[in-house]
Amino acid sequence: MSRSASGEKAQSGEMVTIRLLFVDEGSYRPEDIQVPAGVVSRYERLIDLLQEEPSVLQRTFVDLDRLCAAHVLEE
Repeated sequence: MSRSASGEKAQSGEMVTIRLLFVDEGSYRPEDIQVPAGVVSRYERLIDLLQEEPSVLQRTFVDLDRLCAAHVLEE
């Protein structure tokens, strides 16, 4: 996807669902979050997006100590 196309998606309000898998005392718990579609292509790794992207950090707190997996859900 080109930068201009991803920028258009971000402006149009399209969202992508990311499934996070957390572990806590041996139990696994999935949680889905929504992020702007345009920001996903800016990062090579989802962990970088979760740690660095201002639009995600403003809306979501991710406990990185308990995060064991993250992947984009196909709509």
